Amino acid sequence: MPPRSHPTARQTRLGTELRRLREASGLKARDVAAFLNSTSTQMSQMEAGIAGVSAERIRRLAAHYACTDEALIEALAIMAGDRTRGWWDEYRGVLPQVNLDVAEAEHHASFLREIVITHVPGLLQTPDYARAVFRYMRPELPQSELAPRVEHRMRRRAVIEGDAPTPYETIVHEFALRVRVADRHASLTQLQRILDQIEQGHVTVRVIPTDQDNFAGADASMMYMGGPLPQLDTVLRDFPTGTMFIDAEAQLKRLRTLLRKVEKASLEPMTSRDLIHRMTKEL
Repeated sequence: MPPRSHPTARQTRLGTELRRLREASGLKARDVAAFLNSTSTQMSQMEAGIAGVSAERIRRLAAHYACTDEALIEALAIMAGDRTRGWWDEYRGVLPQVNLDVAEAEHHASFLREIVITHVPGLLQTPDYARAVFRYMRPELPQSELAPRVEHRMRRRAVIEGDAPTPYETIVHEFALRVRVADRHASLTQLQRILDQIEQGHVTVRVIPTDQDNFAGADASMMYMGGPLPQLDTVLRDFPTGTMFIDAEAQLKRLRTLLRKVEKASLEPMTSRDLIHRMTKEL
């Protein structure tokens, strides 16, 4: 398979998992390259996601590494054999690669759990809300660049809608729900959309009330995406320097703990729904 100039986050993750399997076996890259009649450069490219790998080769490597985790091997083989070109590919060259990576990761997730402190979660945003956020954060964007960003965000909602929605649970701070990023009408429409999604039954919303004691999780925002196996989970976090996909087990463990901690600070789903309903009456 020819080298890729810009591997996706999913392709990079597959390479990372293959490197971890090799390192766990104690084998050096050059030794495995010799086993495959390949080169160290090609091994490096495979483990970086730059070069593709077949499902058959993954099974061959797993046997060479004496890996007996059949569930993991099969999950990696499925990842390698996936040639899905999703709707997000339409935005290649139009939006930054990370936007495509996020949509692809959400598409393949077995479940989605999110913490959002300062804004309404992207998967629940209305077009007017999303447009207002983009305009405020990136005022230099011309309409030709703003429009595809809003459209892309709206199309991401497909994962929690339709006939087979991905289970989605979000914890959002009351502050984010009350701030008017646009005008009163946009805020009312946004809250109503959240209520509508809750009524569909596959979206769970928990609210952290503003009067909650002992909550210092202002930087706790994250998207936790379930993989086919727990060791293939991924966490997406936004930082001032950019978006990061986190998959190291030690970090995943810490972030799972943070999720549980933030959940304890939030209201139950029914109580949260009632609070959001009261907010609509106050507008």
